[in-house]
Amino acid sequence: MSPIKLLGISGSPRRGATAYAVREALAYAESLGDVETEFMSVRGREIKFCIHCDYCVRKKEGCVFEDDVAKMYPSMEAADAWLLGTPVYQGTVSGQLKAVLDRCRAIVARDIDALKDKVGAAIATGGDRVGGQEPAIMAIHAFYLANKMIPISGGPFGANLGGTIWSHDKRAAGAEADEVGMKSVRQTVSRLVELTLTIKRAKLHEDS
Repeated sequence: MSPIKLLGISGSPRRGATAYAVREALAYAESLGDVETEFMSVRGREIKFCIHCDYCVRKKEGCVFEDDVAKMYPSMEAADAWLLGTPVYQGTVSGQLKAVLDRCRAIVARDIDALKDKVGAAIATGGDRVGGQEPAIMAIHAFYLANKMIPISGGPFGANLGGTIWSHDKRAAGAEADEVGMKSVRQTVSRLVELTLTIKRAKLHEDS
């Protein structure tokens, strides 16, 4: 069986705690074996907002905008699993990540099952321990559910909804120092890899 493909996206416009956490999560996933990873970031990218023009619905050829989000589509579709990271902005995801997720409408407008059964997990970073991380993660889970994906967490006792990082507003150094938060990330990644491998094996068995 070929390795599973895990796509990690940092939804932060700067190089800080979120990018650090996602990169560390991908490295941990690779250490578990049978995993190939790809990292992407919204930082420095041209990201246009969805304007609900319905071009994608009418044409079924992707989005009307040919910006950096459109360049992300092939990796999104090829991945078996997604790991989305976001800083907490006003109790939810960053505007940049929200715009990327809104633009995924073009993917499912072309093929309604394009994202079906991909496993999805989330990491949220905040300047406070209780700073909106879980509502931000739930917003990402809502995206997964709306697009026939399978949202997961790290399970009870430490990662109930996903990875939650307290950066103390010290960016990557703050995330690295948050041992409890990084443990929640590892728990989440372990479950993400476990379920993705199970689904891939089941599909191979069906096809054999």
